[in-house]
Amino acid sequence: MSQVFNLTSDLLNKYNINGPRYTSYPTALEFSEQFSNQQFELAIEQSDSKLLSLYIHIPFCHSLCYYCGCNKIVTRHKHKADIYLDYLITEITSRAKLFKQHKIQQIHFGGGTPSFLSEQQFSRVIDAIEQHFVLNECVQMSIEIDPREIELNLLDHLKGLGFNRLSFGFQDTNLKVQEAINRVQDSDFVDQLIKRGRSLGFESINLDVIYGLPHQSAELFNNTLAKVVELNPDRISLFSYAHMPSKFAAQRKIKDEWLPQVNEKLNLMLSAIDAFSKAGYVAIGMDHFAKPNDELAIAQQQGQLHRNFQGYTTQGECDLLGLGVSSISSVGKSFSQNYKDLKDYYNALDNHEHAVEKGVLLTQDDVIRGDVIKQLMCNFKLNKNSFNTRFNIDFDEYFAYEICKLTPFVKDRLVTIDNTEISIRPIAKLLIRNICMTFDVYLQKQLNNQRFSRVI
Repeated sequence: MSQVFNLTSDLLNKYNINGPRYTSYPTALEFSEQFSNQQFELAIEQSDSKLLSLYIHIPFCHSLCYYCGCNKIVTRHKHKADIYLDYLITEITSRAKLFKQHKIQQIHFGGGTPSFLSEQQFSRVIDAIEQHFVLNECVQMSIEIDPREIELNLLDHLKGLGFNRLSFGFQDTNLKVQEAINRVQDSDFVDQLIKRGRSLGFESINLDVIYGLPHQSAELFNNTLAKVVELNPDRISLFSYAHMPSKFAAQRKIKDEWLPQVNEKLNLMLSAIDAFSKAGYVAIGMDHFAKPNDELAIAQQQGQLHRNFQGYTTQGECDLLGLGVSSISSVGKSFSQNYKDLKDYYNALDNHEHAVEKGVLLTQDDVIRGDVIKQLMCNFKLNKNSFNTRFNIDFDEYFAYEICKLTPFVKDRLVTIDNTEISIRPIAKLLIRNICMTFDVYLQKQLNNQRFSRVI
């Protein structure tokens, strides 16, 4: 990944435009309310997979992080979570009936702040899942944790319930940055949490780090990077702060003049890539790092890495069922999303026993283009002949227009194209979103709506 430094500032600035992160294709902006629950059920019946990944959305947070763009509800009233879990378990019970032929391979709790829940509340949810679904013996169970509002022994309870993977929101160590984003936390306590997790036998621990936050400077961010390397997580997620105050009201508390300028932000990102690479981490896709023996690194090396709404994963053969407010499912040839507003979510379950608000059925063209984008996002290359065989197409003929549109990337020595392969050069990995946008037939109207963040 060190070759990324060969990218000139001119090239980085040239391609630093708005674009999707491609956790799906088509993106969620193409979801329609015309999509019905009947279509969802048909997609289950027609799916080739009998493995299932569950995503459980817990929307509650104790306090508001100003940078956050997630679907969340800020409250300190634990009883609100009890009401929410009543409805969540209703949805679990209802949806499980449709997946009797599936076995759960993976469970992930996201949010919001899943660690908002009490030990008893966690037990309620896991008991409901185990009661109504069939779990594989080696199921992966992961959870996102806010280290500010928990006790160390919560990890003991989670381990007892079967969780084996942890992800902590770390973001930045500097107090001035933390105060600007309303997220003051103790790095030493994160260290204690990681050590406790390792002593309990958690298989994988991830830290989230964000660059481009208010008041971040090269010197201060290097301190954060050094601390991350010292904590020695198994994985690191390196995210770009997307400042979109017109879309996320809380971000209006972050003043534009507090943010690093474009070139400063690029240098923060490059410093992180350099620090993690020197520490022995392998760059995974466009924004993740893992130790060389991690399954993500191995999957990428073997060309078997996948990408879905949870980011990079090794569980690409699974259908994905989202449960909870705003959660997204990927089942068979369909994507769908639950209601984003809590009252709408509750009303839908009261009246219909499901909460699907919108979705999309994939055309064959969607499937083909989605696979192109996945191959490029995950493996940074694709074999044309494999597409010819699997989809009965002539790749060069099918994508003649797109191959022509790749010409600027070829001229800038970022992409190579020959008779059998499209390959992304190592120096262009940071620009993979731009390259994938070439194959997106829905993109132009969405770019005009300014609904996406900058790619860097």
